[in-house]
Amino acid sequence: MKIDHIAIWTHQLEALKHYYMSWFQAVAGPKYVNHLKQYESYFLSFEGETRVEIMQRPDIPVNANDPVVNQYTGYIHIAFEVKSMDAVSELAEQMSKAGLPILDGPRRTGDGYFEFVTIDPDENRIEVTSAYLSPGL
Repeated sequence: MKIDHIAIWTHQLEALKHYYMSWFQAVAGPKYVNHLKQYESYFLSFEGETRVEIMQRPDIPVNANDPVVNQYTGYIHIAFEVKSMDAVSELAEQMSKAGLPILDGPRRTGDGYFEFVTIDPDENRIEVTSAYLSPGL
């Protein structure tokens, strides 16, 4: 069994699509629109078989999570793996120079990853990590 996709509600569908295409090489499928339900969505495909569905409907309330301090239970972040620790650092630097927030890192975690944490335009947490490294290396 595999996960087919993960979905994210948004109130800024086009901005979120552009963000993931620009920074994480997403490829957007065709826009789906259901006028009766005032629903719009895109499937974003990433390297491999990973997909994220971004969805918009005007009656969906804003998320109560604070991306830095007051997080709540439930799905909390998406992690993107890049090829090396240098690639982690380079992307963090590029995003920082573009004015995007870096919440933590780049740093080596206690469980052997090298990563940084940022947020997307809707303040969903994103980790960018290198492949697993043995702790203590």
